[in-house]
This record gives sequence, structure tokens and C-alpha cells, in this order.
Amino acid sequence: MSLSVFALGEKPLKVIVPAPPGGTVDIAARVIGQKISEDIGRPVVIENRAGATGWIGLGAMMKAEADGNTIAIGPNNMLVEAPQVMKVPYDPLKDIVSLARVALTSYVLESSADYPAKDFTGLVAHLKAQKGKTSFASYGAGTVSQYSGLIFSNREDLDMQHVAYSGSPPAIQAMLGGQVDIMFDGMVASLPFIKSGKLRAYAVSGKKRSPYLPEVPTMTELGFPEIQFQGQLCFYGSSKLPPEVVAKLQETIKKAASTPAIQQRLFDAGLEPDVSVDSSALLAENKALSQRNAAIVKKFDIRAN
Repeated sequence: MSLSVFALGEKPLKVIVPAPPGGTVDIAARVIGQKISEDIGRPVVIENRAGATGWIGLGAMMKAEADGNTIAIGPNNMLVEAPQVMKVPYDPLKDIVSLARVALTSYVLESSADYPAKDFTGLVAHLKAQKGKTSFASYGAGTVSQYSGLIFSNREDLDMQHVAYSGSPPAIQAMLGGQVDIMFDGMVASLPFIKSGKLRAYAVSGKKRSPYLPEVPTMTELGFPEIQFQGQLCFYGSSKLPPEVVAKLQETIKKAASTPAIQQRLFDAGLEPDVSVDSSALLAENKALSQRNAAIVKKFDIRAN
């Protein structure tokens, strides 16, 4: 029988986080990892390997022995967005298996709170009146943050300039400082600023309204069904893992992430807990998202920074 996830005695289960310590992915890894450790009676070690839009961490996972003792956690944009604009060392849909989805995250269209437009209709009118003189930020070229801004500008003929930043924090600061007009940003990074009154939310781009901002309409409600993007936080493993190891990892992760106390901690961190899909469904979703994103990249001739 192939090695199972429990076959190596006291060997720790390593979870690679392709992001710096202290961020949302790192928090989720530690919260869920602690519960997994309690459930399996083995240490769970979190290892941060940031860089290259997640591919340094994924590469480290792929180089480890395929025995189920080294996995990774991260956003699905590592598989469906980054490979559209940069060369990655593995086939994201063949060499990596999505073991389990543990949370979703929405994107929000926003501006600084002192921006002239008070609602979505006013925002469109203001940007139209300033055609060619406005800009939208993104947290990086080739991301949903850029896709959304480009589609919005193109659809409304706004001729907005795209300004890419190296992450959400500097982009938010640019909005607050008046260097850029608007942004489609991830809910996790922007929600504290929205709640504190520093940013104004006009719309969210998920399939349904966000539980954090239930009064804010979706882009689909506002007539923009093509701006429907939602991030996924998943655990990943190598496709070389034996089927029984994959099954055991899925069972272990789902059990831990389904615990009410863990789901509450994820929600408190700005994530929407969700363990409703399996690996085959995630693969089908990622294939569809990759095709969609490739078409967007081609249409707008998007290139990496």
C-alpha cells in the first residue's frame, strides 16, 4: 500500500504558505493547521515561502516527496490568473491538485470616502464627465483587480488609465491620497477601511451580496454580469500523490475547516468559509476560470509588470 498521510509516525505535516507571515492566507493556514494538528495528533508546521505570485511556495511543495506530508494553501489566482501573464514552472491544471476549498472572498469597487460620487450611478456619471482623465488602481497586473477595472472602463467607454501597485496596501493608500480614483480590491484588505469610513463601497463582484456589506449591490445586479469574480482559498498538493492520500488529506482538511469555531475565525479574518466542493469540481472550475481569464488577457493585451 502507498504511504498514507499518517504513515510516517511523528513526521510533521508541513503546510507551505506562498505569502508573507501575518496576512490573511497565513492566518487561515495557522488557524486550520492548529485544528488539523489536534485532529491527527501530529505537529503541523507552517512555512512561509513568498514570491513570484505564489509560485516559489508551490514549487517548494512540488519538490517535496509526494507522500502527503507537504501541502500548500493559497488563493486560486496562483493557478488561474498568474499563468496567463507569466511563465510558471509547472502546469497548474495538471501538476497540482486542489485538495479542498476552505473559503471564498469577494472583490469590492471602491473609492476614497471623500470622492465626489456617492453611489454607483453617480460614479459612472462622474467618470463619464471626466473621460480620459481618471484612473483605476489594481494590486497587480494580470489580476482580477485589473480585469475588473478594464472591463468596467471599456464597457462604459471611460478611457481610464490603469495603475498597477505591488499589492493592495499601497493601492489603497494611493486612493486615500487622491493619486487614483477607484479600485476593485479584495474584500479582506479593504473591509477595515470601508468599516472605518475611509473608503466608500459602490458594488461587490461576487455571485451574491457579501455578508460583510449586505447593503452593497453586486455588479450583476447593476447590469454588469461580466464583472463577476470571486477568489477562492484552497489547499493544494502534488498530482503525484496517491489517490488514497489525496482522499485522506481531503477528509482531514474538510473536517478541520468545517468546525464552527474555525469557520468563525475565518469569517472574523474577512473570509467567507466554504467547504462545499471537491477536487473534481475545483478542477472543472479552474479550467473554466483559466479559459475565461485567458480570453480577458488576450482581449486587453494584458502583460505582467
